[in-house]
Amino acid sequence: MRAQFNAFSKQIPLLYFILTSNSLAASYTFARFAPAWLSIYAPVMLSALCFLRAVWWLRARSRQFSDAEVLRHMRMTTVLAAALTLAFTTWGLLLYPYGDPYAQGQVVFYMALTVIGCVFCLMHLRPAALLVTLMANIPFILYFFFEGHASLRAMAVNLLLVSAAMVMILLVYSRDFERLVASQAETRRLSEDNFRIANCDSLTELANRRWFFTELDATLGVAKADGKGFAVGIIDLDGFKPVNDTYGHATGDRVLVEAARRLRAVCGGHASDQVTLARLGGDEFGFIYTGNPNATALDALNAAIQSALRQPFAIGASHALLGASIGVACYPSSSRDAEGLFERADYALYQVKRRQRGQMLVFSAEHEGEINAHRTLEHALQNADLDAELSLAFQPIIDVASGETTAFEALARWTHPTLGAVGPDAFIPAAERTGMIRQVTKTLLTKALAALKTWPEPLRLSFNLSAHDLSDAETAVQIIALINRSGVNPRRLDFEITETAIANDARQARAAAVTFKAMGVGISLDDFGTGYSSLSHVHKLPLDKLKIDRSFVTDIEHNGASLKIVKSLIALCADMGLTCIVEGVETEGQLRTLRALGCRAAQGYYYARPMSGDAVSAWLQPDAADNRAGARI
Repeated sequence: MRAQFNAFSKQIPLLYFILTSNSLAASYTFARFAPAWLSIYAPVMLSALCFLRAVWWLRARSRQFSDAEVLRHMRMTTVLAAALTLAFTTWGLLLYPYGDPYAQGQVVFYMALTVIGCVFCLMHLRPAALLVTLMANIPFILYFFFEGHASLRAMAVNLLLVSAAMVMILLVYSRDFERLVASQAETRRLSEDNFRIANCDSLTELANRRWFFTELDATLGVAKADGKGFAVGIIDLDGFKPVNDTYGHATGDRVLVEAARRLRAVCGGHASDQVTLARLGGDEFGFIYTGNPNATALDALNAAIQSALRQPFAIGASHALLGASIGVACYPSSSRDAEGLFERADYALYQVKRRQRGQMLVFSAEHEGEINAHRTLEHALQNADLDAELSLAFQPIIDVASGETTAFEALARWTHPTLGAVGPDAFIPAAERTGMIRQVTKTLLTKALAALKTWPEPLRLSFNLSAHDLSDAETAVQIIALINRSGVNPRRLDFEITETAIANDARQARAAAVTFKAMGVGISLDDFGTGYSSLSHVHKLPLDKLKIDRSFVTDIEHNGASLKIVKSLIALCADMGLTCIVEGVETEGQLRTLRALGCRAAQGYYYARPMSGDAVSAWLQPDAADNRAGARI
């Protein structure tokens, strides 16, 4: 209907022009034959009405009509077409008898030409076109047929046939027009479906990553033109991966759908014209905030998001508690291009997840300095001679009861020619970011196995694997090959894996752990209690040892909660047949407390600081045994 309206509304002014010009021509011819009211006043009044309607339609071209208005104007046009047809036909019939044969011929010509022109102008409005055809032609056909003259009867028959042909043309054209509009509508629907599929996330029905970056580019263009700021944010659901791993992907999908619904409600109620939302993939969502990205506004948005996501999520008969870590970058302070803004928002997210989960962090100048430092470090690592520059330090693991050394933990060290000593907390993440972690692991493991081969049996070596080592089956195969080539008994080796590494890819991590376990390597869970779903990992992984994180030991003498946690974990290990190793022992008081709780193995500065490979030999000498308690090396 709207297509019909748009089509005929462009032709209505032409219709009124044809009607007015033809009527005034006939009026001029009959001015000397017919009375003035009939030959002048009546056509002038009708033409004036036509002129006013033509002006209205010309002005209406720039207006946007609602569906109801379109329907109303189409109905009004049909009624007005019938009324004007009746008026002009009556005027023509009244005028016809006054003229001479030439003037009467002009009336016939006037009616035929005007009707044809008007009908073609109204072809997109079939009811009006049919009314004009029938109401204009039938009176003249009847009039001429019963006039008695053979020529007039022939003219009546001719007019009847032409009218029938015009009706057929109208019907065929109307049918074809409807099919064309339907085809165009279907094409438009398919195009919209394709656009929706390409730009909409099928699970949550939010906009997807592709749309997000398109919108980010558009927002950036507007901001550059207007000189206004905006913010880009990335939301990561804290605690989602354990839910997904424990309850399955179907449950995880339901949680994501509910999280998306809550976020949509927050963004819709928080100045909805200023916040646009998209799902970037997995449990990450992105938003673009086009309001003034000051601290107050961003804090209010953060509070609304946190409040919505911290409400319990129903999981069958139980509930899961999630949170959100949010990284934000602002234009133009953080970056002046779309890619830079997103990268800095992602960096802010990474930092907040490392340091203070469940909060929002806005990218700052300090973070820009960190990125530059990371780039320098990554560049140095990519160009490093790993075999020459990487080394190991070893920290002993002590049997608490006997004081004997049972194992050493290998700790990575990197000494760069210009940067100097770089700690593992800096270069290991850099290696993971650059994809060099597998090379670093193989280099360090080769050195560790060579050192272990020189130690007396049954002394063991504990070696840390990263999340990337566990998530790649090919790397696991290469590690096994290194062990086999070293000639070291795999039963003297322990691999330490963290809960964070397991959460990264629980299935592949478990598969790698099972493979290592099958060849005799021991599996230790490091930093226990600081990751997610610790008991689930203890239950599912083929563990031999569990290492209690140093954060529980620091204030164990004065903090009742820490004492109870360590006591429970030691009892858990005893019940499950696991060796429990407590990290971070630094004082005699801590050691006494741990010994009273039943702790059997510990490591920390109280016994020894990490030492070089050469110092290990001296440490293992029998005459050094008496000086080990409280040693500082």
